[in-house]
Amino acid sequence: KDIIRALHYWEKLSLITLNEDSKKEITEIQLIDISAMEESHIQENDETNIDPQLDEIAVSIHTPEKPARRQSYSPKEIETMTSNDEIKWAMHIVEIYLNRPLKPMDIQLILYLYEQLHFSAELIMYLYEYCVSKGKKNTSYIEAVALTWAEEGIDTEKKAKEATAAYNDHFNAVNKAFGLNRSPGQIERQYIKKWTEVFNFADDILVEACNRTLLRTQKPDFKYANKILENWFKKGIKNKDDIAKLDEEFNKKNQSYVNKVSPIPNVKPSGNKFNQFPQRTYTSKDYEDLEKKLLNKGLN
Repeated sequence: KDIIRALHYWEKLSLITLNEDSKKEITEIQLIDISAMEESHIQENDETNIDPQLDEIAVSIHTPEKPARRQSYSPKEIETMTSNDEIKWAMHIVEIYLNRPLKPMDIQLILYLYEQLHFSAELIMYLYEYCVSKGKKNTSYIEAVALTWAEEGIDTEKKAKEATAAYNDHFNAVNKAFGLNRSPGQIERQYIKKWTEVFNFADDILVEACNRTLLRTQKPDFKYANKILENWFKKGIKNKDDIAKLDEEFNKKNQSYVNKVSPIPNVKPSGNKFNQFPQRTYTSKDYEDLEKKLLNKGLN
């Protein structure tokens, strides 16, 4: 039963095709050329041109404006700038969030955010609130988040709240699907931003692309997932039902890639349920060899 169950599972993954007789007994196994089918499926991306406006939007996402480089402030400059009531209030709130007195490096960062990145006091306070809520209090992490916001044009508290809400939903979905236990890097964030803001895909579509990427590449490959999603976008995919229809059309189109394996002859089954599967031609070693061959094809 385990062998038959495994065969049906491989068929579900489009690794093999099974032919059965009227009694639902397997009479033939057909091995599908996975590499040819998969490459054909992905390479369809190159056959259709994306709208020039889409390219322009995608380029703008991948080429963010670099914020001003951080500089150190002298004691005199710090004294002058911290006399500002708005800065004083922001520093007081930050102390509450950090649950400790501000260190010199904290003050340097707050002044950098205010003077060079042009963050308002409200935005600075929300930045610290957000980072502390994620269990991050070190200045390097807080500065990294601030730079990301500056690059993405987030210059108000409202924009920051909207961005972090979307960030948490989309990034958590992708991270979970890919099995990542870290925050996405800059390039990975740009990919997710493209998928959600340019392609307008919902999280379940992103998760499906991630699942297929892992099945094919055995790793969380954002570039490969992007190829899948680009293809779906050009095909007009809106939901998972559309994906199922596209898969059905693709499987019909690629029947020519099926290579036949020697058929299993019809043999009268014995009384033993395990032996109902014919074993005169196919031994356990034959199935082990077939399994290795299928797994190797999935990895290549």
